[in-house]
Amino acid sequence: MIAFLTGRVAARGAGSAVIDVGGVGMSVQCTPSALSRLHVGETGTVATSLVVREESLTLFGFADDDEKHLFEQVQTASGVGPRLALAMLSVHSPDALRQAVAAEDTAALTRVPGIGKKGAQRIVLELRGKIDPPVFTDGTLAPVPAAAGTGAHGAWRTQVVSGLVNLGWSAKDAEAAAAAVASEAEETADVAVLLRSALRTLSRA
Repeated sequence: MIAFLTGRVAARGAGSAVIDVGGVGMSVQCTPSALSRLHVGETGTVATSLVVREESLTLFGFADDDEKHLFEQVQTASGVGPRLALAMLSVHSPDALRQAVAAEDTAALTRVPGIGKKGAQRIVLELRGKIDPPVFTDGTLAPVPAAAGTGAHGAWRTQVVSGLVNLGWSAKDAEAAAAAVASEAEETADVAVLLRSALRTLSRA
């Protein structure tokens, strides 16, 4: 695991840089904030995450460990690979991205090239509660709007069905999945939790 690189910046492009580390030019795909700190001919440091594929080894560079950590966290959502994760951090700062997920702001996520409405809904569903919450500069937690459907128990079914339909499932399948998780609704009114359970039910069908 290559945690960071420090060396002379040999070249810098629109989305990448080459850093000379002990005479070896290391090519790094970088976020805009990381690139803004790198100047050709000067010594620079980037936090890095190495992505290993059968056909390639790719280094991704970040301004700090916070960017790097979030880059790795968002890839736990289905359909989010390293390139899309990098694009997310190119459009949003780490805390802006956390806030978008926590507040279920799919409009903010669709501003990222490669993320459509359904993809944004899926990312919110899978990452909400999993990634670190946004924080103020003094280190205290920022307030996050309550998730939709955390109110009365009776509202959960309509919201779960609507969510599944928005994700591309038929109304019939959505209703069946909602019925399958009805017993869980007696224990929680959190629609995000119930929706994840319904999705698991559909994936096993």
